[in-house]
Amino acid sequence: MFKSFVKRTLFAILSISLFFLSSGCGVETALVAGGAAVGAGTGTFFFVNGELKTDYPYSFDKVWTACEKTVADMHGTAVDPKKEISEGTISTRINDETVKFTVKYKDKNLTTVGVRVGIMGDQNASKMMHNKISDNIPKG
Repeated sequence: MFKSFVKRTLFAILSISLFFLSSGCGVETALVAGGAAVGAGTGTFFFVNGELKTDYPYSFDKVWTACEKTVADMHGTAVDPKKEISEGTISTRINDETVKFTVKYKDKNLTTVGVRVGIMGDQNASKMMHNKISDNIPKG
């Protein structure tokens, strides 16, 4: 009897999880995975240890340029860019907060960007930075 209860409970949990994962068609759905908020919709964001990460379907150079433009648009000061072949960081201060952009090459047209705002990481401010990056990527 106990095994039957466990099986039914596990089935219910998996069914509910599958429902939320598959209902992301343009709707911002959130679930918690290992303590990190994950959004499904236009893109998937992972907020881990104060850094909000997502993948952009563009080349490393296009995304890097968009990050630089974001820093300029937000009037970043004390800008410290460090760019290598397949990864780079831009550290700056925006509105009296330390902001760090981490850009990593994954594939020809796939680049991961992590944004950390402040010492502990501010998820809303990081999301705003990602929105700016997305706006600054030249489409086409």
